[in-house]
Amino acid sequence: GVFIDLGGVDGLLHITDISWGRINHPEDVLNLDETVKVVVLDFDEDKKRISLGMKQLTEHPWDSLPEGIEIGTKVKGKIVNVADYGAFLELQSGVEGLIHVSEMSWSQHLRNPSDFLEVGAELEAVVLTIERDDRKMSLGIKQLTEDPWTKADVVQKYAIGTEHKGVVRNLTNFGLFIELEEGIDGLVHVSDLSWTKKIKHPSEFVAVGEELEVQVLELDIENRRLALGHKQLEENPWDTFETVFEPGSVHKCTIISKMDKGATLELPYGIEGFCTTRNLLKEDGSKADAGETLDFKVIEFSKGDKRILLSHTSIFKEGSEKPVKKKPSKKASVKNLEATSSLGDLAALSSLKDKMDDAPAKKPAKAKKAAPAKEEAPVAEEVAVAEPAVEAESAKAKKAAPKKAAAAKAKPKAKKAAASAKVEEPEAEAKESEESKEEPTEDKK
Repeated sequence: GVFIDLGGVDGLLHITDISWGRINHPEDVLNLDETVKVVVLDFDEDKKRISLGMKQLTEHPWDSLPEGIEIGTKVKGKIVNVADYGAFLELQSGVEGLIHVSEMSWSQHLRNPSDFLEVGAELEAVVLTIERDDRKMSLGIKQLTEDPWTKADVVQKYAIGTEHKGVVRNLTNFGLFIELEEGIDGLVHVSDLSWTKKIKHPSEFVAVGEELEVQVLELDIENRRLALGHKQLEENPWDTFETVFEPGSVHKCTIISKMDKGATLELPYGIEGFCTTRNLLKEDGSKADAGETLDFKVIEFSKGDKRILLSHTSIFKEGSEKPVKKKPSKKASVKNLEATSSLGDLAALSSLKDKMDDAPAKKPAKAKKAAPAKEEAPVAEEVAVAEPAVEAESAKAKKAAPKKAAAAKAKPKAKKAAASAKVEEPEAEAKESEESKEEPTEDKK
């Protein structure tokens, strides 16, 4: 500030009270021994201090601001200060507006305002808000140009399938953001960076500031979203790999890294595969280590999951890669057993019926005796086979076996009775015919 001699008493004229406008040093406006008019702003009798003001002698510039300046109006001015959050544009002495850093560019990646503006630069801006009572005004520069998302050609320019080149602006755990042009950003998901490599973080593939070619996968104008992909610039190599890495084929592979469950392998053509720990065993009994290049046999290829499982042990040891067979369930065993027993009973009954039909009527007794014996034999065999299997499976199956056997025995008995009835009917008819022949003889006598 400046100390003013009031005639034996000094008063302080603070720098902010010298002018309505912004000044950097009092000597920009005042000189020593210069006589000026001031107004007393405050008097502290205890501390013997007097606060003075000079700008208060003139009208406030905001009061003389033209009424035509309102929201949307274009104004011109000079940059008088640049801060981390924005810059101040002076329209006239004492009237300033703030240009926030987010209003300097359509780009969503905020940078330092000094990258856009410098003190003393003259430029044009658009009024975004104005409060005359509070004497505040916010301005914007990017509004002087058209919003890139509202341009007429944005749909055709960024149509699905079109290819573009952009600058990597930000990296995240799930992907990276690329700026195709000012205000147009797109997301490349980490899974869309490479067909063959398993990338955990985008930093393994690209760095901020680098250029990357991409292809548009999705376009959402309403929500201003753009989904991009890098691997889509090339054909899916897994269509070709399906014929190259067939199960059983052997390839030279390098062990990239090892973990508890197994190791990651680098196959030809830059593709990666996986080998379980037990399949890393060498012929001499030692385990393969990271950095070694060995022959590996493909034991599984999944195009959909983009996964290749390999084994080094299976090259010299057959059967090491065979999957473990699942044991059949107890319920399935019991059902199969029941189905077998039922089929055996039907076969036995069918055989008995055929023999009875072919046998002569004079030998019904032999048929009746042979049929049960032949029929009971397969049933007995079925029960004999069934009982040990069911005992091995469950206690319930043990109880089911005798019931099946009893049912099987009941069927031939019923069949036997039916057969006996059929044999007796011809004998009765024979007797009646003989009696009918004897009657005429008696009449003749």
